Amino acid sequence: MSQPLIQFGAPAAGPANPALPGTRVRLPSPPRAAASAIAVDGVAIPHAAISAEAQQHPAASPSEAFLEAAEALVVRQLLLAEAARLGLAAVALPDDRGRLETDEDALVRTLLESEVGTPEASEAECLRYYRANPGRFATPPMWEAHHILLPVPAGADAQQQGAAGERARRLIAELTDTPDRFAELARLNSACPSRHVGGSLGQLTPGSTVAEFEAALDGLAEGEISAEPVRSRYGFHVIRLDRRIAGRRLPFEQVRERIAVHLEAASWSRGVAQLIGQLAERAQIVGIVLRGAPHLSGGRR
Repeated sequence: MSQPLIQFGAPAAGPANPALPGTRVRLPSPPRAAASAIAVDGVAIPHAAISAEAQQHPAASPSEAFLEAAEALVVRQLLLAEAARLGLAAVALPDDRGRLETDEDALVRTLLESEVGTPEASEAECLRYYRANPGRFATPPMWEAHHILLPVPAGADAQQQGAAGERARRLIAELTDTPDRFAELARLNSACPSRHVGGSLGQLTPGSTVAEFEAALDGLAEGEISAEPVRSRYGFHVIRLDRRIAGRRLPFEQVRERIAVHLEAASWSRGVAQLIGQLAERAQIVGIVLRGAPHLSGGRR
């Protein structure tokens, strides 16, 4: 009697009964090898813990969030192991909402306070940073402007768009002859709520309107009306720049404390990264290669 033929892969036609001669029996394919376990000096980082931590790491993809979470938990384990090696004890502290740290959070904090110094930024360092970064310590430029908005409905065809653009050009031609009618024409034609105040937009700062509008403002002289309609996602704009207000550099005394906080935070971050690097070099880490000093895990759940 012939023996049943046992094969791996997709099911074959016919009954799968090993008691019948000549029957082809299909068994499930052998499972693929599990992904490499992640561990630090023999302490495993469970997959479930990484998945839970990934919720705290917004990323472009689930796989990137998982990787960031794994790195964070590896770093956390490095720090907890170092705290244990040093025999540190920690007392959990409350946050500004009265929530206590976890015991592990308290240990990590205590270790970092013990091992990472944060020198106070000197007056000279702060002044040097202030002088090297003038653009960071200035009020933003502002514009005062009026506009008339000729809307283009979503999904408008070329004919509708062309009609709105042509209407805007006619308004520009009319304003070229009678510029003092801007407020009147805004009230009669604009689809923007600013029509109720003659098209006035008040004071605008960078980022308060769309990029195309800002670019047009940058190209106008005070009192000038745009020679061509300005297209944006809202439609066509006829713009008049009334006033340009340059940004003003803030005095050093006004921003000195902000600079000191920035410099001290940067120094602390470098110290933490250096400590993590040293611990990682001494540890046996399997299943992952740290790309750098990731964000510390252990945010409050």
